[in-house]
Amino acid sequence: MESNNQYLTLFIDEAKEHLQALNDNMLELENRPSDLDIVQAIFRSAHTLKGMAATMGFEDLANLTHQMENVLDLVRNKKLLMNEQIFDAMFKSLDALDAMVNDITEGGSGKLDVRAIVDILQSIAVGKAPTGGQPGSSAGSAAPASAAEELDQYQRSIIEHSLQSGFAAYRLTVTIRSDCVMKAARAYMVFDALERYGDVVKSSPPVPDIEQEKFDRSFTVHYITKLDGDEVRNMILDISEIESVDLARVDLQQVSQSGRIASDSAASANVVQSSADRKSQTEGAQAKQQVSGRTIRVDLERLDTLMNLFSELLIDRVRLEQLASEIGRQDLTETVEHMARISSNLQNIVLKLRMMPVETVFNRFPRMIRDLAKNLNKKVELIITGADTELDRTVIDEIGDPLVHLLRNALDHGLEETAERLKAGKPETGKIYLRAYQSGNHVFIEIEDDGRGVQRDKVLKKAIQNGIVNSEDADRLSDKEVYQLLFASGFSTAEVVSDISGRGVGLDVVREKITALGGHVDIDSRLGEGTKFTVQLPLTLSIITAMLIRLGEEKYAIPISSIVETSLVARDDVRLVHGMKMIHFRDHIIPLVDLAKALDVPNCSGIEDQAELNVVIVHKGEKMAALVVDEFISQQEIVLKTLGDYLTKVFAVSGATILGDGQVALILDTNVLIK
Repeated sequence: MESNNQYLTLFIDEAKEHLQALNDNMLELENRPSDLDIVQAIFRSAHTLKGMAATMGFEDLANLTHQMENVLDLVRNKKLLMNEQIFDAMFKSLDALDAMVNDITEGGSGKLDVRAIVDILQSIAVGKAPTGGQPGSSAGSAAPASAAEELDQYQRSIIEHSLQSGFAAYRLTVTIRSDCVMKAARAYMVFDALERYGDVVKSSPPVPDIEQEKFDRSFTVHYITKLDGDEVRNMILDISEIESVDLARVDLQQVSQSGRIASDSAASANVVQSSADRKSQTEGAQAKQQVSGRTIRVDLERLDTLMNLFSELLIDRVRLEQLASEIGRQDLTETVEHMARISSNLQNIVLKLRMMPVETVFNRFPRMIRDLAKNLNKKVELIITGADTELDRTVIDEIGDPLVHLLRNALDHGLEETAERLKAGKPETGKIYLRAYQSGNHVFIEIEDDGRGVQRDKVLKKAIQNGIVNSEDADRLSDKEVYQLLFASGFSTAEVVSDISGRGVGLDVVREKITALGGHVDIDSRLGEGTKFTVQLPLTLSIITAMLIRLGEEKYAIPISSIVETSLVARDDVRLVHGMKMIHFRDHIIPLVDLAKALDVPNCSGIEDQAELNVVIVHKGEKMAALVVDEFISQQEIVLKTLGDYLTKVFAVSGATILGDGQVALILDTNVLIK
């Protein structure tokens, strides 16, 4: 297994891609159960996944996908119709496959007790198998030999086209010696040799059965190549433990005979695909990075390393710019400016390399919504738009769980029961919209439902009951302020505790997670019409544009995304309201925060000592505050650095950066300063 372990990362990546494709296609098939093209796509994904798992030695995974193939094989050959029982069995199988792949990802063996699911799949296959079928086997392997040797319409057209293009076609019967211990391995070597100089159009028994050693000593293939018959025969006989090769040339008249249409179900149009799948696995195992068209798969650690190296380069660039301005030599200044332009372009490329479409997160939601809707006995349609919107990988990794909770909330709390919707004159199928779009340096993700909306009175009653607000303040709250109460710790309006929600782990967890990512979440709702959650996230968490300010002898950075504007305020314009210093700003009365006092910075002039105050207006959602600083320095791009494991939960500080002069500046978390 040592050689296989070398390609474990490649296997995990491809397995997850196939599982996602299986889930997507199964959901599509549930809407169009008679569409055989979707069934064919599902069969191909399952077959490829089975071959990969068998190659890597994950037997439970390979066995389960093989049983799925047997059922899908009957469906695609119109011997079985999709029904609720089959869909449930397939989705349970996909859940088990996902659990096994996750176990492998975490360093496990990928073993799982799947006997119960296998029994269900086998009972489906046996119950609908044609006469002569064996329990647990595909229908094709039980078909009569004479029928299995015929070609279907698709296979005949391939051979006809090949013959007309100057290729030769052969029907080969390969017999393996009786004392051969590993028949499947010898068969694999035969197929590998054949595929170097041509294409296998059909195999009997079918390829899946040969891989599982479900054949006696011989198998038959229809083969197209430019080699002559003796070359093909000698090529196969060169493989050890091959007893004989019976070869017959196939001409155009034989292929064109009418009535010879396929009855071999397991080796139909997908056999060519099966050969290609096996070939791609062999090629993929020869390279750590997989090239596909014009894309290449690169290990994420390499991208992180590249990002860290570029961060250091950015720090040195700022330092060079500062030195060039101090020295004042024109040729040095021009060179540094040129380097700055190049590094800016390089920065854009590096940041784009880290960007991933939110589709990677959104893809798992249709299946989740389908299962929850079934559990809650609700009809729902999930409409996804903007899935190609890109976010930094760091944000992508963290945003999944908050979105899951918001979607569960929309389905459980937002959408009404079917009877309630019909009574309100709404269609029985509710709609949940999941949208993503970019605006400036932020990405917005919206989750909207057409349900009952937020019931203001119910929320206020619960908030008063939990001691979040008192009854006097409750009457003065606006609708938006009431909606924000849903984010209070442990707040839940669920009347029935279920597996979906209502356990006190509410929207406060969502807000904390999103705030930690440098974003925020808002709620808008209309009673009887629905609710919309809007999540605002930064494009990247690695390099940001910030305003450098000075407090005493220390420098601090405030992210530009948090700043509304900078201003000068006369000390006489400061007002006292309920003991708090406030200023008038664009039709708003906002609090004035003495930043030096809040951060306990020494050697700073107080507010009372200055005739004019330098203020930075910052916002958190719709709330604003004015931060008093000693000096505005400049606006520049900075590299975010964490404070490490020892400096955790430092008040109002989210990280640090290294400036061009080598000094360390703390990056302020203005959300904490806005109350």
